[in-house]
This record gives sequence, C-alpha cells and structure tokens, in this order.
Amino acid sequence: MRVIVAIKQVPDVAEIRFDATTRTLVREGVSLVTNPFDKPAIALAVDLKTRFGAQTTAVTMGPPQARDVLYDALACGVTRAVHLCDRAFAGADTLATARALAAFIRRDGFDVVLCGKYTVDGETAQVGPEVAELLGIPHVAGASKLTWSEDGTRLFAEREADDGHEAVELSLPCLVTVAEHLMPPIGVRKPALEAARLVPLETLGAADLGLAAAEVGAAGSPTWVAEIRPAPPVARPPVTLLEGPLPDVAIQLADHLGRVLAEARRPELAPLPAQRAATVDRAIWVVVERRHDGGLSEGTAELLGHAAVALGDAEVIAVNLGPADTALADACAAAGADALLALEHPALVAYSSEGWSAALAQAIQARGPAVVLFSSTERGRDFAPRIAARLGLGLTGDAIGLELDGEGRLVAMKPAFGGHLVAPVLSRTAPAMATVRPGVLPGHQPAPSRRARIEVLTIPALPPIRAVVTPHPAPPTGDVARARAVVGVGMGIGDAANVPLCEALAAALSGAVAATRRVTDKGWLPRAIQVGLTGKVIAPDLYVAVGIRGVVNHAVGIQRAGTIVAINKDPKAPIFQLANVGVVADAIELLPLLTAALRARLAVPGGPPGETR
Repeated sequence: MRVIVAIKQVPDVAEIRFDATTRTLVREGVSLVTNPFDKPAIALAVDLKTRFGAQTTAVTMGPPQARDVLYDALACGVTRAVHLCDRAFAGADTLATARALAAFIRRDGFDVVLCGKYTVDGETAQVGPEVAELLGIPHVAGASKLTWSEDGTRLFAEREADDGHEAVELSLPCLVTVAEHLMPPIGVRKPALEAARLVPLETLGAADLGLAAAEVGAAGSPTWVAEIRPAPPVARPPVTLLEGPLPDVAIQLADHLGRVLAEARRPELAPLPAQRAATVDRAIWVVVERRHDGGLSEGTAELLGHAAVALGDAEVIAVNLGPADTALADACAAAGADALLALEHPALVAYSSEGWSAALAQAIQARGPAVVLFSSTERGRDFAPRIAARLGLGLTGDAIGLELDGEGRLVAMKPAFGGHLVAPVLSRTAPAMATVRPGVLPGHQPAPSRRARIEVLTIPALPPIRAVVTPHPAPPTGDVARARAVVGVGMGIGDAANVPLCEALAAALSGAVAATRRVTDKGWLPRAIQVGLTGKVIAPDLYVAVGIRGVVNHAVGIQRAGTIVAINKDPKAPIFQLANVGVVADAIELLPLLTAALRARLAVPGGPPGETR
C-alpha cells in the first residue's frame, strides 16, 4: 500500500493580526505551524504503515520555510517527505493548489491519499475533493470512522452529515479527508525532530511535475481576492452581570429568560416580488437540497430569495438532481425561482459525489449559466469542488455574503482565519460558483402565488459510482435552526457526562441544544447541531452559552441571536463581549438551580414559551 499525506504550513490563528491601514495581515512574529487538521491525517498514515506496512510519503507545497512541517511529519513516523517549492506556485487558490498536488501524486504513484478536512487559514474543504477529481478517483470527505478490509483493498468509512451521518464504501485507489477526531495527533518529541532534520527532503518545482507556469500559482488560479477586510464587529450593548449567591442568581436569570421569550417579537421578513422581469439570456442556478421529508432546505430557500432580490435581473433557476416534481417546483417558486430544471438519470436518485458532480458538470456545459450557487452543507462542500476541478472553474467556499460589483460580476464574501477576516472573492471563469453558509443571508417571506416552469434535462451517461453512500439520519435532537431558545454547549462543561445538564435546561425552555466545534470533535454531541463558522448559523430569540469561550468562529454562528446569555467561570472569556447578560460562575453548579427555577416558573402565568417558530 502506497500512502501519500498532503499537509500544509499555516500561521497560528491565535497570533493573527490585521493592519486596517494597509489592509494586510501582519505576519511578523506570527508562528508557522502544521495545520491542526492535518495532524490526524499524519497519524492515520503512520497507523497504516504499522498495520499494513504501507509506504508513507508526506508532501507539502509552499515556500522554503514550509519544510518544517515535513520534518514534523518525519518525526511522527512518516518515511519520506517531498517539498513542492517553486516561485511559480505562489498565490495559488484551491484549484491551482490541487493541480500541483495531483500532478505530484499521479507522478509518484499511490493507493491512498490523505488530507485534513480543512485548513485553518481558509476552511474551504475544497482541495481534497478537487485532487480526487483531478486524479479520477473516489473520495470520502470528513471521515470520522474508518474500517479496512483484511487485505487493505476496500475502505468502509463513516462521515458526519448535517442531519446525522453517512456510511461510505469505496475501493482503492481513493482519497480520504480526515475529521479532526478520527485519530489522536502524534506528539513530536525533540530527539525525533532532531533526527528528522537529518533526513534529506526531495524538492520539486512546476517543471519537474510537467506543469507550465500558467497552470499553477496566481496565474493558474481561477479565483482572486479583491482585498481583505477585518470581520465587522457585532454591535451589542455592554453585558449586564448578575451577581450574588447562586440560588438567587438562578431565580433572577430564570425570570429574565422567561421575559425574553414572552416579549420577543420576530422581525418581519421582506416580501418577495410576485413577478420578476428576468433576463432569460443570463441565469443564476441554485442547486437544490432537500430535507429528509422531501421539503426544500432552508439554505436553498435563502439562496433562491437572495438571488431573486439582490443579484440583478438574471433568471433564477432551481436545479434539482433528480426527477421533476410539481410540489418541489411550487416550493422553489415561492422561495424565488423562475424555473425548476430537473436533471434526470437513474443514478441520481441516490446521492454520490461522483454522480452528482458529473451530472451537474454536463448540465453546466450544455446550458452555460452565469452563476451556480450551492448551500455550504456537508453535501454541498462534498461535490461542488469536484465540479470546479472537472471544468476548471473558480469556486468560493463557505461564503457569508453575495453581491454584484459595478461590472455585474459575482462577489462572494469569504471568511478566513477563523472568521477574523473577510475576503471579497471574484472568479476569472464562467460560471462563477460559490457555496454559501445557510443562515447568513437575509430571509424573505415566501410568495405562494408565484409559479415556476419545469424543464427536464436528461443526462445521457454517468461514470461508474465507486463510492456508495448510505445516509443515516440522526434521531430528532430539537430543531436548532428553528428553535426560539437554544442552549449552546462548550468545553467549559468539563466532560460529556455533564451534557444532560444542558439538555435539561433546553427542555425547561422548550428549546434545543447546540454545540461548539470542539464539543462535536470530542464526540460529546452530534455534528448536526454544531453552530459556528463550520457549523450552522442560527437566529434564536434566546441563546444561552454554557461554558463557551466565544471566539470568532463560534460568534459567527450566533450573531443574529436576539438575546445572548453567557455562563462561564472565566470573567475574561470573549463570550462576555457578545452577551447581553452574563453570569461568572461554574455552569455545573448553576445549571441545576437554573433549570429548577425555570420549571417552577412554568407553573405560573407568563412562564417561558419556547415553541419553534
């Protein structure tokens, strides 16, 4: 077995600073480290070396100092290290990076390619699927569990989905992007690192890989960044701290939570126009995602409405990977679509990244839309990058805003470095493509009187499906996206055994439970209820942050909450800068008292209503 693990050197996000005058990152004095999400991938490569005698190679692309991450990989137990280093590689976006990596991997020979699921500087999750498409192999993204056949030729994976998990079965050769908690990282010891620095590295440039300068780096990148901006601060009044004996604080806080839910009024949604004068020679496609009950996903509805209202007079077309459906056409029309385009082929009934990406690529080539938009869900991030790689198109991942510039070009607002910065990204290729975080665009009032015409495009042929996906929806955990009250669970609760305290509080509020990424990475709560930059964006009337520090990547997910209550024993935790009300206390001590006070309040008129909206 030949295993190649692709890794990256990134700035330490905790040290990132932004110069508002020059609009640049201040890199002086910022430590460069191995991307944290790549460390489990390195550990998996070493595990395969131990179990199957795999030949293991670490590869990175970057300037001369990037060799340090290769030494780290060698110190962990990887056998060989290769550095792709060439001035021509500078300024590469995800596709240009994937093109260089794929050229090396193809040249070197492989059975398994491993990557981290994300990099902390971009968090697009695009490079892995793009490399797989360029190599013509199946992939599984965000694998959280792996089982290998005895001979090591087949792989059985489990990955987290937005509403449960999916089982994926595939054969080698294949690519796996590794979830953070799949394997514990290997600690790098000083003697091992000193020995690793004596191992000669192989260095290759673009010409060694058979690549022209125009195919890599900035020249080969279909997307470009207009500028970078600091993320806009969330404006909130100074926090009101509740102090005193915990039983008294619990009663005060219970009263406050009850008043918030009794008095909260949801803002009126802007109406959609009943009719649109659309320009039929220019189309914006919104790729449809459906809930398990067949209904239109909230993310798809947001994209359709935003495209109809804020992205000019282009025709808005909902694209469904599957048969035409009158009920779906009506739902898409009510959300903002002028038409529903159904792509039909028997293999599209069940989801697969290979089948869906190949079908949509054929449709794009046949119809030539100006823009293609996807929800930035686990599924959208899974197959959209393969389309970009197949067609050589620019793709902006995890956008938090969409607009048109003065020339009518799509500008996608991309967060980076844990949400500290926002970069407006444009595409040199057509169509422009973006995945967009559900929950970040303004919602619109559906217009039930609208109607959409139905078109059918038959897909003549699809490649064999080599990665078979079986969905496993999770049991209901409360609708975190629609609940009026949400209790967020952070690492400050100390242990998974304390999660039921948070669930009891949510039940007393008739609300739902959410979690930070670190909590879901630990497996304490499911990925489906993660809130933040790489999870859901929610807008409850009340958000109770329990043991949550409140760094930027989580703040992105809760900035639309009506009232934020913070419970944290660290008075300097950033969450208190976001909160309306705060309690500096050990949540494990306060929560039973608060839950009891809320239950007592339910017995009197004016108790906290918490039904979903």
